[in-house]
Amino acid sequence: MFASASSLIPAAFPALALAHFLALLSPGPDFFLILGHAVRHRLRGAVFICLGIAMGNALYICLAVSGWSIMRQIPSLYRIMELAGAGYLAWLGCLLLRASSQSASGTTSLAKGEANALSPARQLITGLGSALLNPKNAVFYLTLMTVILGPTATLQQQTFAGIWMTLLVFAWDAALAAAISLPGAQRALEKRIPLIEGLAGLTLAGIALWLALRPLFD
Repeated sequence: MFASASSLIPAAFPALALAHFLALLSPGPDFFLILGHAVRHRLRGAVFICLGIAMGNALYICLAVSGWSIMRQIPSLYRIMELAGAGYLAWLGCLLLRASSQSASGTTSLAKGEANALSPARQLITGLGSALLNPKNAVFYLTLMTVILGPTATLQQQTFAGIWMTLLVFAWDAALAAAISLPGAQRALEKRIPLIEGLAGLTLAGIALWLALRPLFD
């Protein structure tokens, strides 16, 4: 049993798991996307966004496992994806800002907000797009799989690490949405929904602007 476990779990797995978890703790576009939807629509309106984000991460992990390093070989492709991601984040930010403006001009209703949540299919596409149009995900997972695990890791060990990271992304994001959905959190946040949506929208738009202008500061 111990022999089979050692063949499945790579020796560098603790370092990889720690690096991956610390990255999850750092708020990024996905965090603010989930926050902006869960604060009004609760877990029901954000869980498939979490699933889409996890699926996007899983795809990049698969590409990293297969040795896909085109991102490093063709900088222009990375830049194209970065600009596409910036445009997508700006669009999502504008949607949240519009929702914030509409909330501020009328009476906020959490029940109505939950009823108007995106369909599961639209949530899935929104989360998937957020993950796939962030080229840093590709570089991050390629670094984890090549630098931390190293060339000696077997396909079985890489697969185990990939499944672990995918499940952790989904569990962490869904836990965030579930925490925001708790009755106590909802009561505390109800009057602040326009502010939270506005801040989430501004943050996504700010990240998009930074991505678009980043070469000017390099």
